[in-house]
Formats: sequence, structure tokens, C-alpha cells
Amino acid sequence: MSHISLRWLPALVVPAVVVCAVVAVPLQAGAAVDLPDKTPQQVLLLVNDSTASAFAGTVAQSSDLGLPSVDLSAGMSNVAPGQASSGEGSAGALSTVLELLSGSHEFRVYVGGETQSRVQVKDRMAERDVIHNGSDVWLYDSNSNAATHLTLPADLAATAEAKFAELQSQLPADLSTPAQLAERFLGELDPSTAVSVGTDARVAGRSVYQLVLTPKVTDTLVASVSIAVDSETGLPLQVTVLAQGQSAPAFQVGFTAIDFAAPNAALFNFVPPAGATVNEQVMPDLSDDTAGDHAADHSAAAGEAPVVTGTGWSAIIEVPATAVPAKLGDNPLIDQLTTAVDGGRALTTSLLTVFLASDGRVFAGAVPLAQLQTAAE
Repeated sequence: MSHISLRWLPALVVPAVVVCAVVAVPLQAGAAVDLPDKTPQQVLLLVNDSTASAFAGTVAQSSDLGLPSVDLSAGMSNVAPGQASSGEGSAGALSTVLELLSGSHEFRVYVGGETQSRVQVKDRMAERDVIHNGSDVWLYDSNSNAATHLTLPADLAATAEAKFAELQSQLPADLSTPAQLAERFLGELDPSTAVSVGTDARVAGRSVYQLVLTPKVTDTLVASVSIAVDSETGLPLQVTVLAQGQSAPAFQVGFTAIDFAAPNAALFNFVPPAGATVNEQVMPDLSDDTAGDHAADHSAAAGEAPVVTGTGWSAIIEVPATAVPAKLGDNPLIDQLTTAVDGGRALTTSLLTVFLASDGRVFAGAVPLAQLQTAAE
């Protein structure tokens, strides 16, 4: 944890990440918490110095985005996990995302170290699992009895660590320690974000510090983001995102119980059930000797990459029409989710706006619709 924590914390304030992966849970009622005072920099260092690498817990999630009511069965497809990249698979992926962003859900999380983890989502009559064990990653859906097996390159971890070490060696001398990195992080946030430490609280029965990020700009739908950090282990236990003009969290998910004992190793040894359909996939080699060829293979598609305009909370992502799955527009869910507006169709929620321009481009951001329409002109 100590080598990666500060690197992912800044991503929490990027609107695209806030929109796609933000998580939160309400604070649990209990005795008042009075922890020793810490500055925002000290809370960041608490996360950076965390040694909590093995744990298991229950996570509860609910959403209050103001999404319109839709018939999810209209967009579902019988596609094995991992096959939702285009066509009918994209429709199935959209249905899955909408399902997770609607109502309440509970799942179990098991972490046995940097190379072992399992997320287990239990529905009323089915179970979905994502298991990472060394070089093996499994995705399994009991409802369709289908699994995807992804084989990671043997040198993936070593390559990533080497590239990170190379990046560290290129940093200015004044960024050589975690404290200096934390200070720089807070300094770069300052123009658009107020950073503070909120009221001490309790999450999953544990005392936490709350690092609060509040936008200084007025053209964003985000009111604030709070990261609850375990006061003993430094492990982030929740992130709370509030929308402008809404008292309840727009997204809610986080630990309701956590145990820092190492999970049983057998939990990470997945064997597909009898009769399961298994799809085998292999990740491309990321070693330096193939990096050049890999880049060349994708050079022609460089113009299809999403474009980000603006910065911070007001950033807008533009996806070119050529990068949008051709059959996505035919998905019945799109008509249910969006309404006709000038220049196309739009999905508006308390934290995210998506604008589907008539020319096929897609714009998204944690901003009002008018800003997306302006960006499309």
C-alpha cells in the first residue's frame, strides 16, 4: 500500500472518476469520536504509510442519482463476462451498470495481499465474482454459468514496479519523500479545491479521519467528496460524494464490517463449476521490447481516443463518434434513459450529465447539460 496510495488519491478528485467509480456510505451511529488532530497532509501520509494488505469485509452500496425508471430486461444480453465490448455485449454492460447504480446492493470483499483479491456480489438468486490470484483473473456469473479467464503476463508486476521506479527517479529532488508529494498534491488542488479534515467519525465500527475535498468552482454538480481513513491502519474505508442541492449522498457504498485477519487462501483458488462456459483471454505483453510494436498497432486509432477539455471538477470528456459502439444507439435502454434536447439526447443525474450529440459524439461530465452542449458546438 505504501508505494501506491498517494498515487491513486489524486484520481478521486477527477470528475470522470467521481462519475464512474465514486463510493460512499453513511456514517454509523455510535459513541462520539475524538481523535488527535491531523492536518490534511498528515491524513494523506497516514494512507501512504498504511501496511494493511490483507482484510475481508462486507460492503453495502446504494445510489440516489435521480435516474429515470427503466426496464433493465430490455437491454440485457446473454453474454459471458468480459464479452461486453461491442454490439450486444455493450447493451448487456449498460444494463449491468444501471443495475449497480440503482437501488441497494451488498457484496463481500476479500484481499490477501497485492496479488490476491475477490469481490463477491450476491443477488437474490445468483452470484457474481471477480477473483484475482497471481497471474489469473476470473470473472464468473452463476446466473448464466459463464466465466472469463484472463491470464496476466508473468512479468506484469515487475514491469509496473520498474516503470514506477523509473518515474520516481525522474521526479524533482523536492518530491523525494511522501511528505513532499503530499504537500505538492494539496498545492495543486488548491486553485479549484478546498481541502480540509472533517469531523472525526466511525465507519464499520472503526474510528476514522475524514479528508474533505470541496470544489471552489460553481460550474460543477459535485458539492463535496469525503474520504474516510481508518485512524489505526490508514486504510480508506469510505468515500462520500454529495451533489449540489442534495442532502443525501448521491452515491453510497462502503464497509459496514471489516476484519484485518488474512482471508482463507482457498477463497482465491477458483475452479469453474461443471458445465460452465469458459472464455479464455490473454493480456498483451507489456515489456519494453514489445511496447514499440504495441504503440504502432494503435497509432491509426489515436484520433479515436476520448478528448478531455477543461480541468478539475469542470472537465468534460468527449468520445468521438468512431469510438462509440455502433449498436449502442439501438439499445432500448438509451431511449428510456435519455430525453430529446437541442442537438441530440441527454441523460441528467444529480452528479453526471451525458449528452449524445446528433452527429454520434458523446460528451460527459459532472457539469450541467448546457456546458456539454456548448462543448459540442
